[in-house]
Order: sequence, then C-alpha cells, then structure tokens
Amino acid sequence: MTHSAPPEIWPDPQRATLFEQWLAPLVGPHGLLPQTLACASSDASSRRYLRIQAQAGHSFIIMDAPATPNQVAPFVAVGLQMAACGLHVPTIHAHDEALGFALLEDLGSTSYLQALRQAQQAQDLPAAQALMRDATTALLRWQSCGQAGNAPDLPRFDEAFVRRELQIFVDWCVVTHHGKQWTPQQQGYWDRTVTALAANIATQPVVPMHRDYMARNLMVCDATQGNPGVLDFQDAVLGPITYDIGSLLRDAFLSWEEAEELDWAVRYWEGARRAGLFGMDANGEDPHDMALDFGLFWRALEWTVLQRHLKILGIFCRLKHRDGKPHYAEDLPRFYAYVVKTATRYVELSPLLRLMEDLQPQLLQTGFSLR
Repeated sequence: MTHSAPPEIWPDPQRATLFEQWLAPLVGPHGLLPQTLACASSDASSRRYLRIQAQAGHSFIIMDAPATPNQVAPFVAVGLQMAACGLHVPTIHAHDEALGFALLEDLGSTSYLQALRQAQQAQDLPAAQALMRDATTALLRWQSCGQAGNAPDLPRFDEAFVRRELQIFVDWCVVTHHGKQWTPQQQGYWDRTVTALAANIATQPVVPMHRDYMARNLMVCDATQGNPGVLDFQDAVLGPITYDIGSLLRDAFLSWEEAEELDWAVRYWEGARRAGLFGMDANGEDPHDMALDFGLFWRALEWTVLQRHLKILGIFCRLKHRDGKPHYAEDLPRFYAYVVKTATRYVELSPLLRLMEDLQPQLLQTGFSLR
C-alpha cells in the first residue's frame, strides 16, 4: 500500500500500521482509493468511523473498534440477525474481529438527528412524522422477528444489568460531577428508587432491544433500500418492550412536545398489539395489562426511560471527567429536566425528586423546559 494515512486520522502509528496491513488486500477487490480516507464520525466510546472512496464512484465506511472487549464480533452477529429480520443495516464486506476493523456499506451522511432537527426548525411536522413512522415500523419489525426466535443469543437486560447502569449515575454524576456524598437518608431514597425502576423493567414483556435506538443512530435512506438505516446495534440485549421506543421519543440530543411523544407512542403501542408483542394466551387474547391499557404502557415507558436517562447522566459526566470529552455535558440540562419531569409526575418517585432537588434545586424552584 503506497498511501499512508495522515497522522490526524491515525494518531497512534502502531494502529495505523495495523490498519494499512489489513486494508492492503482489500484495495483491489473493492476498488478502494486509500488516499481518500477521511474521518466520518466518532461516538462516546473508543469506536470511530472513517469514509473511503472507491473507483466506482461510491464510498465505504471503515469501523475502527480497538477497545477490549472488541465490538466487531457482536456487531457482525447482531447485524446478521437484524438483516434477517428485514432491517436495513450496513452490509459487512470484510472484518477482522481480532484487530477491530470492518469494511462496511456506507448508508450516507444524513442522520435522523440532522433531518429531525431541520424538521423542527422548519416546523415541518409532517416530515418528522414520516421519519418517525418509518423508525417505528423498523423497530416493530425487529422486535416481532426477534421475539419469534431470531435473536436467541442476546444477553438479558435483567435486574443486575439495571443496577449496574444506575450505579454509573451515582459514581460519576453525583459523586464526581457534583461532589456529593449522600447521607443515610438520601441513600435510602436512592435504594427505593432503584428497586422501583428495576421492578418496572422486570414486569414488562421481553423483546430484542437495540439499547440506543435514537436519532443519532438512524440514517435517512431511500425507501427502496429501506428507511431508516440502523447503526450502533452491537450492544443489543433482550429487554423491556418500552425501552427502544422510549429512547426514540425522549432522545439524548433533541426533544419533542409531549403531545407528539404521545401520538407516536400510541401508534407504536397499536402496532405492538397487532404484532402480538405483549404475548397471546391460548384464546388469542392479550394477557399483559399493558396491552389493554395505553396508560399503563405509557407509565412503564416513562419509568423505563427514566432509568436510561439516569444512566446517561452518569455516562455524560464520565465522558467529561474521565475521557476528556466535555461537549457531552452540554446536554446534561436536557436529562435533568427529563428526570425531574417524570419524578414529579409519580408519587412513587418522590424519593428521587428529593435527590434531584439536592443536585439541581433551580429546576424545582423555577420550572424547566425541554425545548
């Protein structure tokens, strides 16, 4: 290979050498143009994505996943499952699990996050509705197909999993970011909150769960190819039915009016009922209470997303204080507002509200806005 990538693309010379050795035998078969290699995107992990052009006029994406445990193997496994269920995920043209490289189909450069922000700014609700409808349809397809036995090897999002995630909030948001040490009374408030959130998740129907089904991980694609294109699915698990739709509606990087959230949630709930995702008894009836009462489904969704938002508060603080990525902290106010809004609504969550008042007193004193 005659074209070495510039140091800004590969700050680690050893990693650059490994990449060039891996890429060299792929250049001819795929018509790659190594000199066109450029950064495409990065995420909150150590994973990065590069774009490389091909002689035929199209481009490929290269996943660079050097961390341990390596993420290429689960990316390949879950991607195959999703593709078998009819979702539009990147075709994997080559990969090396040991090195942490993969050559992927390029799903374009327009994410749902960009498209939905543009729709919000233009007050173009029909455009947003069309995108969200496609995302909901794809999610239901994945959950229906996977529940039928096409996602058997996914780990379970169980109580231990939930508690580990919530501890991230304590360690990094409460202790590290705010410098707080809880009193025994405050620890009791937290223990009651964790028990309530874990119980909510444990009582829901179980489906395949992306774990980060949000606008940033969905790509706007032509309908003939399948919209949306789905990314970042390597952390998929089997978990509560409300998790992914809740992640989509209460996004990490943009927010909606509650009337819009409810409209999209009802459409998802109706689709889930038709697909039998709440379970069917011998008489063909829905045995789960959430299938019969949207209010119960919405409550479960809010509580499930609350668990996610507490985890994300911890992760964003960890990114700032441990990983040197302070820009994620710019979205912390959105999550504080999400948490306070939900905790205010349910008397069972009043212990969490007391803890949030200690961390963010201004939110409870002056009100808050998500937009």
